[in-house]
Amino acid sequence: MTKLDLRRQVGQLLIMGFDGTEMSPKLRTMISTLQPGGVILFRRNIEQAQQTYELVRECRKLTKIPAYLCVDLEGGTVDRLRDLVAPAPALADVVACGQKRLVRKHGRILADECRAFGFNVDFAPVLDLRFEASKSVLTTRTVSADPKQTILYARELLAGLKDGGVIGCGKHFPGLGEANLDTHHELPSIDKPWKKLLNEDLVPYRQMRKELPFVMVAHVAYPDVTKDNTPASVSKKWITDILKKKIGYKGLVISDDLEMGGVQSAMPIEQAAVETIRAGADIYLVCHNEAFVWKCFEAVLTTAEKDKKFAKLVSAAATKVLKAKSKQKKQLAAMAKAPTQKTIDRLRRQIWEFTEEIRLDAAAKEQA
Repeated sequence: MTKLDLRRQVGQLLIMGFDGTEMSPKLRTMISTLQPGGVILFRRNIEQAQQTYELVRECRKLTKIPAYLCVDLEGGTVDRLRDLVAPAPALADVVACGQKRLVRKHGRILADECRAFGFNVDFAPVLDLRFEASKSVLTTRTVSADPKQTILYARELLAGLKDGGVIGCGKHFPGLGEANLDTHHELPSIDKPWKKLLNEDLVPYRQMRKELPFVMVAHVAYPDVTKDNTPASVSKKWITDILKKKIGYKGLVISDDLEMGGVQSAMPIEQAAVETIRAGADIYLVCHNEAFVWKCFEAVLTTAEKDKKFAKLVSAAATKVLKAKSKQKKQLAAMAKAPTQKTIDRLRRQIWEFTEEIRLDAAAKEQA
């Protein structure tokens, strides 16, 4: 991981998604040319066990610097691997049992799934608080309105992921607990005073600032804090002033997917890629449209070529990514053998037994 030229630095700031279920010549050229810091797969990319493993392995082979191979695997409604293995329980159901060991076990099961198909990053846990406003949107992805309870589960889930050799991520800073809109489609604007935010939504990030490898920043506006409707994902106030300086978070800051309506309602996607880096993010996500991936990459590169101050931000972010990858080299270097039917059966049995354990615990609580 030697010093990179500007183009390679820009590549390290990008985690990209794509269409399709195989490594097409077009995709091969794209990854080889952009040399992204990571890739992310979704259910549209995932059909069969061997196919998924090969696709992840091909992405890994094309990146000269070890890549973040990412997936969203929380259990419940967000479970990209459910069709390959089996649906993992929702975290809210696990936490309802009230046993920390079960949450850690849940994290380990998710890690085993990730590793079986070649992934080394799981964008979990969710740190949003379970307020009434967001229940219809976030459903079972959140567990408690009490930040202390949220921290309790998040630490155990992270520990389980780490036990399995997978890197976790806290999301969605500064918090979607009061949001009644889906950021995939719209930009929520939340009227909440700073002191209340500090003592509620931000508590998990304050308490876990030294434990989270990644923090993902949401497309959500807090006008009381920024005095406008700027999404947190492109806000220097939120990312640099609050997350990095006030809270003291030193890990990698990553924007949520820039293709989401929550940020595109504020600005074009290529501008969002530049502005999230300018605001202090180290990495940005572009999760689907390949034309958008190119647009964002070229916008960041062109801006850095013209603007020395911005180029310094790019260089600092790329250096930070490389340092993090150096510390995570064990997780990034590991790659399981291709999953066999025996592997899939073992994972299915593991999930079934765990789901049954959760069900029996819930039944026992009801009878008590």
